[in-house]
Amino acid sequence: MARKANNSFFLEEWLRTVSGSSVSGDLVKQNSAPSARSIIQAWSEIRESLQNQNFDSRYLQALRALVSSESTIHVADPQAKLLISILAFQDVSLPSESYTLVLRLLYVWIRKAFRPSQALVGVAVQAIRGVVDDRRNLQPALVAQSVLVSGAFACVPSLSGDVKVLCLELLCRLLEEEYSLVGSQEELVPVVLAGIGYALSSSLDVHYVRLLDLLFGIWLKDEGPRGTVTYGLMILHLIEWVVSGYMRSNSINKMSLFANEVLETSKEKYAVFAVFMAAAGVVRASTAGFSSGAQSLEISKLRNSAEKRIEFVAQILVSNGNVVTLPTTQREGPLLKCFAIALARCGSVSSSAPLLLCLTSALLTQVFPLGQIYESFCNAFGKEPIGPRLIWVREHLSDVLFKESGAISGAFCNQYSSASEENKYIVENMIWDFCQNLYLQHRQIAMLLCGIEDTLLGDIEKIAESSFLMVVVFALAVTKQWLKPIVSKERKMVTSVKILVSFSCVEYFRHIRLPEYMETIREVISCVQENDAPCVSFVESIPAYDSLTNPKDLFTQRIKYEWSRDDVQTSRILFYLRVIPTCIGRLSASAFRGVVASTMFLYIGHPNRKVAQASHTLLAAFLSSAKESEEDERTQFKEQLVFYYMQRSLEVYPEITPFEGLASGVATLVQHLPAGSPAIFYSVHSLVEKASTFSTESLQGRKSDPGNQILELLLRLVSLVDIQVSFFFGHLHLLELLENGYCAHTLMFSPSLYTFLFWFRCCHIL
Repeated sequence: MARKANNSFFLEEWLRTVSGSSVSGDLVKQNSAPSARSIIQAWSEIRESLQNQNFDSRYLQALRALVSSESTIHVADPQAKLLISILAFQDVSLPSESYTLVLRLLYVWIRKAFRPSQALVGVAVQAIRGVVDDRRNLQPALVAQSVLVSGAFACVPSLSGDVKVLCLELLCRLLEEEYSLVGSQEELVPVVLAGIGYALSSSLDVHYVRLLDLLFGIWLKDEGPRGTVTYGLMILHLIEWVVSGYMRSNSINKMSLFANEVLETSKEKYAVFAVFMAAAGVVRASTAGFSSGAQSLEISKLRNSAEKRIEFVAQILVSNGNVVTLPTTQREGPLLKCFAIALARCGSVSSSAPLLLCLTSALLTQVFPLGQIYESFCNAFGKEPIGPRLIWVREHLSDVLFKESGAISGAFCNQYSSASEENKYIVENMIWDFCQNLYLQHRQIAMLLCGIEDTLLGDIEKIAESSFLMVVVFALAVTKQWLKPIVSKERKMVTSVKILVSFSCVEYFRHIRLPEYMETIREVISCVQENDAPCVSFVESIPAYDSLTNPKDLFTQRIKYEWSRDDVQTSRILFYLRVIPTCIGRLSASAFRGVVASTMFLYIGHPNRKVAQASHTLLAAFLSSAKESEEDERTQFKEQLVFYYMQRSLEVYPEITPFEGLASGVATLVQHLPAGSPAIFYSVHSLVEKASTFSTESLQGRKSDPGNQILELLLRLVSLVDIQVSFFFGHLHLLELLENGYCAHTLMFSPSLYTFLFWFRCCHIL
């Protein structure tokens, strides 16, 4: 996209586009389809005004009409001469706006003209100088357009050196004397930058260093514009455009001069962010590959200088080679933002520790500033208006930095892949800590804002969801580094567990099925399944039961806490409930008893049936599992689990307990517990007791009704359980229940019921 700028008519418009600027720079509202008649009429009005020296409202309206059609009109030399004549008037008072509009039309002329008249350009420069010297009409827009058109004049190849020198001198003088006017209006900055860009593209070397001083020094002046990410991107692509021109025209001297003045020499009068973004622009331009031989060597040297400057700036933000200094001042924050988006835009850059660590910090504090958002809201909740913070979050969502979070994450992963083992370890821990903090802090903000500020909460979660994607992409990159045959088992196991724990923390934000997510999960689970230790380590990371039901966080003192309404926590536990069955054979009975069982039984009673179903599935997985080293202990514990399982499941059936989960659990326990187990008898007894609580009328309803489902489950058990005669002596009421309430409705589609009733009667007779 950026390299098409060389064919663009208006550089300043392209800079606005590539930087994501939302500020319009149009002098008047643009008209995309002007009629030929309206254009002719406008020129006629201007010519008549000049002849009569009567510059009234019709004249001003004609200028506006032409400028509004600047993208489609062509200004010929005779029309340019007409405009220059207007500027040259000294004794006639013109509307102040008209000077700016005339300059804009002259800019359209010079950018679209194939071979403009040198004499006409020289006269135009003198006329512009006369206008700006008369300070009565000196307005910010006039200064900016004067800089723009002077720069555009200077870069016309066919003009003589003398004319270009006049243009460059005028441009430099305007910026040196009137920079405060330019810095006062945001929409004028790209106009001025484009003017400087044109001037730097001039074939002359005169005033070159002076122009560089203006470009990189204006940001440090008290009344100059303030450095922002948007302006940084404008500088990046402006330098890309300029340097690409040097490469195409084989301007080796210009490349060498730029490298020496900007990249290889540190100047206090140059803004760090501007130099950094310029270096990124050089790297981006150099990736095109223009030529070979001596030019190629010069381009390579220029790129090396740019990469060294980028690394030098990264080192500024890193306290020592391994530890990132998080932004603590207003200066560091914008610089980190520029750092992140520059590396995303400029393409591949040689890996280094400062770059990786700095990019990590930029991601976690600037691209995804969730920690700052959470802290701000928790501190202000109930004390200050929420409106300003809502605006802050929405502004971040619309910011170009956030919109390019995917590209920034990609650049981050590329840097990580080439880093040393030590720095990889540091960065991994930073990301895993980020996931843990995201879980803890979003729990608080979700409970505080849910039902009160849902719009704000939704906006915050958009940022968090984007950070989830970053974590997934990074985790996949980590698996490609560490889950390889040549890596030690211990390193693979530790990495796998950390990824699983981190994924559990961000599970709440997973709303789509990502191939990268599924690939990572498969890789790490496969590793965990190979050994007992990682399985136990993962299971032991489950939040403690007390913290689930009665957290001691400060935020719970502000609200009435209900564990079943904590959706962030529920999502994390659901992740565990789904993953643990995949490695259940590696988990000892004692570990299941000490860590998993209480949480599993808690969430069997969760009102979300998907969560409850996962709890039933986990129990079924444990009941069907085996571990040779503890067979007796495991069997004994399974029987103990069944008693509480039936009690817990049936007390919330059918309101919460899904029948599919209950049926799966009962079928599994019957199949995998020893024949004649008291736990099996207790389960059947509990089902009979539960069935007896339903009225006869309810048992005559549909097959899918809860009571009928329980009876159907009992029928299934006929083929699975060796029911002893003594068991049925205590359940004679089941016969009445079946005959009176169920048989009439069910016999026609349950042939096995005949067998069951016959068997039951025989037992009763005996």
